[in-house]
Amino acid sequence: MKQIVKAAFIAAAVTAAGVTGAMADQVKVGVAAEPYPPFTSPDASGKWVGWEVEFMEAICAEAKLDCVITPVAWDGIIPALTSEKIDMIVGSMSITEERLKTIDFSDKYYNTPTGIIGAKGDDFEPTPEGLSGKILGVQVSTIHADYADKYFAATADDIKQYQTQDEVNQDLAAGRLDAVQADAIALDAFLKSDAGACCELKGNVADDPAILGAGVGVGLRKGDTELKDKVNAAIAAIRANGVYEEFSKKYFDFDIYGG
Repeated sequence: MKQIVKAAFIAAAVTAAGVTGAMADQVKVGVAAEPYPPFTSPDASGKWVGWEVEFMEAICAEAKLDCVITPVAWDGIIPALTSEKIDMIVGSMSITEERLKTIDFSDKYYNTPTGIIGAKGDDFEPTPEGLSGKILGVQVSTIHADYADKYFAATADDIKQYQTQDEVNQDLAAGRLDAVQADAIALDAFLKSDAGACCELKGNVADDPAILGAGVGVGLRKGDTELKDKVNAAIAAIRANGVYEEFSKKYFDFDIYGG
């Protein structure tokens, strides 16, 4: 009887250890709860899809991490990371000096310019002079909001901030905005949609790395060096083995990795 009890205890301990080991590699990946095509958005069934979802799946497979998508409102996504509600952010978050004061980042995994769009037939340049007297829309808590505040606040008639990029785009299509600033790829996806037929790209803003950052990276908690090392190794691996290029070409006809 004692042997049976002992054997049962050992089996239970092994099972518990196995479960604990499996759970140790589970990673909650924060994505913006608001749709941000072509990077992340829920499909009709509620499943998250898009280029960044495939990127996340690729690095998690490479690093042997059990990743779980965890939607979080964009303006609360960094607090969710620092308070350990999520373990990393895969949400087109640019690596900036300001954000590096609070969180850490992986190596860059893509880099694209910042564009400004407006109604067809309304000719203006994406400059402070070009936006003089215009109403500009940006998403709240983004590098674009910070950039607009620094460069366009003095000349634009107004700078309106919205909770989601979809809301910004909708107000442009409805004629309540004259211009919108955002990531050039996200703007391109809107321009290719039915709603975006109203508008066109006016050009890219002048670069300011201090605000716009040095590319997009995976957001990580400071001190989480083990996860950072795994993510960086995985990014390098999928770039080298062709996986990155393979899923990227389903979305883009250029190298999104950038310079």
